[in-house]
This record gives sequence, structure tokens and C-alpha cells, in this order.
Amino acid sequence: MISPKERIIQLREAIAYHDKRYYVLDAPEISDEAYDALMRELRALEEAYPEYDDPASPTKRVSGIAVDGFEKVRHAVRQWSFDNIFNDKELVAWDVRVRRYAEKEARVNPRDITYIAELKIDGLKIVLTYEQGALARAATRGDGVTGEDVTDNIRTIRSIPLRLSQPIDGTFVGEIWMGKDVFSRINNERAKNGEQLFANPRNAAAGTLRQLDARIVASRKLDVFMYDIELIEGVPTPETQEEELALLETLGFPVNTEYRHCQTLDDIRVMYATWTGKREHEAYGIDGIVLKINNVAVQHALGYTGKAPRFGIAYKFPAEQTTTRVEDISVQIGRTGVLTPVAHLSPVVVAGSTVSRATLHNEDEIKRLDVRIGDTVVLQKAGDVIPDIVHVLKEFRTGKEKKFSMPTICPVCGGEVRKETIGAGKGIREGSRHYCANPTCFAAEKERIDHFVSRKAMDIDGLGAKIIEQLVDTGLVVDIADIFELTEGDVLPLEGFADLSAKNLIDAIRASKTTSLSRFLFALGIRHVGEETADILATHVGTIGALARASETDLASIEGIGPVIAHSVARWFREPKHVRLLERLLAHVHIRPQGKKEGGSLAGMTFVLTGTLTTMTRDEAKARIKERGGKVSSSVSQMTNYVVAGIDPGSKYNTAVTLGVSVLDERAFLKILG
Repeated sequence: MISPKERIIQLREAIAYHDKRYYVLDAPEISDEAYDALMRELRALEEAYPEYDDPASPTKRVSGIAVDGFEKVRHAVRQWSFDNIFNDKELVAWDVRVRRYAEKEARVNPRDITYIAELKIDGLKIVLTYEQGALARAATRGDGVTGEDVTDNIRTIRSIPLRLSQPIDGTFVGEIWMGKDVFSRINNERAKNGEQLFANPRNAAAGTLRQLDARIVASRKLDVFMYDIELIEGVPTPETQEEELALLETLGFPVNTEYRHCQTLDDIRVMYATWTGKREHEAYGIDGIVLKINNVAVQHALGYTGKAPRFGIAYKFPAEQTTTRVEDISVQIGRTGVLTPVAHLSPVVVAGSTVSRATLHNEDEIKRLDVRIGDTVVLQKAGDVIPDIVHVLKEFRTGKEKKFSMPTICPVCGGEVRKETIGAGKGIREGSRHYCANPTCFAAEKERIDHFVSRKAMDIDGLGAKIIEQLVDTGLVVDIADIFELTEGDVLPLEGFADLSAKNLIDAIRASKTTSLSRFLFALGIRHVGEETADILATHVGTIGALARASETDLASIEGIGPVIAHSVARWFREPKHVRLLERLLAHVHIRPQGKKEGGSLAGMTFVLTGTLTTMTRDEAKARIKERGGKVSSSVSQMTNYVVAGIDPGSKYNTAVTLGVSVLDERAFLKILG
């Protein structure tokens, strides 16, 4: 006679099998009534024998309790978003750039580069972590470093396996989406109840996933397609994107099978044209195709810019356009004091969202378009891209339209506005921009502070725009150095603060005082210095003192740092007010030195980490390798120099032995680090 434990295991396996047949393969084998009977029997046995409880049981898919909020979780691997292209000219330029990088960074023949083209599902990113094959955590993308834990809600999505086909550890990425028919049903119900309608299925899916009651999530029938493996232990690491998609299917994940291995740009063009016409007939939203280099080792070699992967791109379908009226034009002031003209529009729905503003970029763009207040214009928006005015319908003009001129006086502080010429030379058309010359401009200072504390800069949690405005208004913070001199008593009188929230803010400020050189440079808000430029400067110069002493010529000689950036950085460090600011900051902030990529002790070497290290976290190990000029890859290949094996190494260890790659234990690794 079968034991209760054995029967419970049988039922769980059978229900998981039928879930996949029904929700993933769309080929059910049993009736709903039979399925319900299996589920009832399992629930009864689990209640009778609680000692056999399992978080991965199918009975755990729908929680009966609403939660108070979502916890923040830090991703094991940083999450990126792909850059976008919109036409064939941009496709060709990207292809040329990728092949050039591949030849330089991966030492491969550019002609050997092929791509996998996948449908770009219009949904929201989800990161799933499995331990020993069981779903352990699900998190939203968030800002790429930190997301929200939505595990209970994800358990309700029946196409997501609670247990994989193999007992492995791994982190997997996919896209949550809502079917068009489900979206219509939900909006019909909301209309009957007098509730605000969702703008599109993507917004509906995002709103659903952030419901605090998992029962509501379950009722809305979300679905998923998985497309990437970030980390994996226990099975051989795929060598191509195509193998990666196949492994995801083998593990039990739903994968969109409408991908194509493209040998040429013409193959990509055919797929793009095909799905431009077919996309409306699918049950899910599609807003383009995603192109990735098929060879995973080459992907790792190309790596990332400060914002996106170099090895892939999102080729978006033609942007959606509509018409609206320009009600007014104003200017916004950024952290570097630059004035950006913004068109205020009659609200209009475009690409699934209501738009009431559009950037006009600069004075040159206003002249090129000849856009005036009162004009009827063609507005274009593609996905998450900021809407643009692409054309003025001059036939609608009545003669009452007003021309707009950039102000000569800053509308916030009353300081002088100066015009700066940009982009001249090297075949680039000359342009211009306006900026407030007042170094203490109130608006620019608030933007600088907001930038300084942001996630990608000093990462001070809890310092939002409203709190910054209060700090500046009350005079508690005049410049960024004042932040580190705040006390609990300073912030407690501010609106919205109590003892605990004041303590939490000061604790967050203290926690931010140790940071990397690249983050610190980015946080300073030096003109022309974004994330990637800050990283280049930090890894080549090493310390803040060396950077402050570097001449404009020294900086311009660094690969990736042109004369404009070199002039801006050198000038920033020469200005007396910045010297004083830096002295005050360095009295509070500890900046970790950042080794040069070229000339470091590990320059030119590629490492792969596997298993658990006892003396440091994996992130710390990666940082130390990079500080010494080395690279870190997530997969083992012939181009790998060393595999560092900690406790309980996974399949990467076996792959290294098979390929003859040198394996280091932790002691040997520490010796190499010096």
C-alpha cells in the first residue's frame, strides 16, 4: 500500500505535469473536473500530514493573506535594459559597431558573428531565483540593482514552474504579460464598477503584479515567457543563446518559440517585416524584436556600457503617432544648469499612455521644426521613449501662434543665461545649448543634489525630491557636502518625519559614506561625465587625488575620453569652489581606489567564479578582480584564464576540467589578488 508521503509526491508531480500541458503547451490531457479532484486530494493530504509541507507545492500557488507591502531585494546579477533602434539605417550602424567590438574584445572574426532574433514581448521584466530546483524568490527589475520581492504573486502564475525538472540553482529572467482577451475582460469589469481603465495590457500586468493580495493576481491570469539565464549551477552552461533558450524549455519554463537564428542582416529584416504585420494577431503584445549575439562567450567579452548591453539591441516596431496642440513652451533646468525647452500639450493618448509634455531638446530643434505656441503638431512615441514632436501641421495655423525664444535670464534664480556651441567639427553639424551661469542657481542645485543621492550615484535611500526640496528651502542643505553633516535633530522638524524615519535617513547617509571612485565621480555631476565615462576615468586614473592632479592632455589621452570631456573634467577640478567642495566631501566619504584596466596585475585575464567563498562575497571577489584590470565572466570557455572554485562548486568546475582551464582554490585566488 502506498504511503501518504509517496501519494503526496505523486500528486504534486502529476499536477505540475498537467499545469504545463494546460498553461504552457496549450494541450490539456484531462478535464478541469479531474484536475480539481487531484488538487482536492492533495490539499486534504497536506492538511492531514503537515510534516510533508513544501513551499513548492502547487497548493501554495494562491495565498489567502494580503501582505502589507513588498520588501526590497538586491539582485544577484545587475539587470539591464536594451538600447533601442527604430530603422534600417540604425540597424546597419549597430551591426557594424558590434562586429568591430567583437573583433577587438573577443578576438573573433567579424564574419562569424550571428544573431538570435526574439520577439520583444510588451510586458514587464521578472527575475526568478531557484534553489535546488524550487522557486525561492521572484523580484521585479526595479532600478536594475534593487527590485521588489513579488514571490507570492508570481506563485499564482501557473505557467511558472514551482519546481524545475532538475534540482539546480539558478537565476532566470523573463517577461510577465497579460493576454489581450484578459485585458479586455478586466477593463470591461472596471468600466461597470466606475473604476479607472488600464491604458494597455502592459500597464494592467504591472498593476496586477504589484497587488498586495495574491488572490487578485491569480484572478487576472498573468502569463510569462522566459528568455535568459543569468546564473546557473548543476548543469553545463549553454554556449549559445539558442542553447540557452532550449535549456530553459528543458527545465520546464515557457519560452516563446518564435525566435530565429539570423546569419545575415537580411534574415533580421525578414523577421522584422513579418512580425510588423503579424503582431496584432497574437494573444500577447509585441513591440519589436530583440537581437543578441548568439555566442555567449562573445556576449560576455563585449559586456555593457554604463546603460545597456553592447551585445544586443531592441529593434522597435514603427513608433505610434498622433496629433495634438502645443498649449505652451517652458524651460526646465537640469543639474548642470542646462535649460531644456519643454512643450506643454493638450493631453493625448499615444502608444498606450496619456502624454501632456514633450521635450524640444534645444533652440536648434525649435528652429528646425519651426514650432510655435498654439501649433497643431504630430507627436511620436515608441514604447518608453520620451515623446517627440516630429512635424508641425502649418496648414492649421490661424496667425495667432506665438514664436518662442530661449530666455536670457534664468526663470528660477534670475541669473544670466549663456549660449554654448556644441558638437562642431568632425563632420557633425554644429548645435547650441543654453545654461544658467549662476553657480548657485536654486533649481540646478536641487537637481544636483537629487542626482548626487540617486541610486546609481551615492545611493542614499530615503532622500527623495520632496525631502530635498525641504532641506534646500530650510537652508539645511546648500550644497552636496551638507548632506553628510545632517543630524537626526536637523531633519526631525521637517514635514513627514518622526523619530524612526529621521533615524533611518541618517543611517542611510552614514551607509553611503563608503563608495567606489566611479560612483563618486558620477555623483559629482561633472558636465559630460555619465556612468560609463566615470567608470573609464576611475579605472584608468585609480584615485580621486590622481584625477584631480591629471592635466587636460593626460585625460584626453585615455581611450574613450575625448577633448571635450577632458576639458570639462580638468576645468571642474581646477575651480576653487570645487576644490573646497571636494575637501569637505572627502572629510566624510571614503572612496575605494579603482585599479586601472590596463597595466593592472590581472590585465587581460578572464575569471569565472563558482561555489561559495569564505573570505568574501562573490560581488567583492568580482570587484577585486576588476580593480586589478581583470574581467569576470559567468560562463567557462576557451577564453577563460582561471575558474575560482569555492565550497560546493557547480558545473563550471567540471567544464573547466574538460576544457583544461586552470582552477584556483580560494587560497590560490587570494595569492593572485596579492
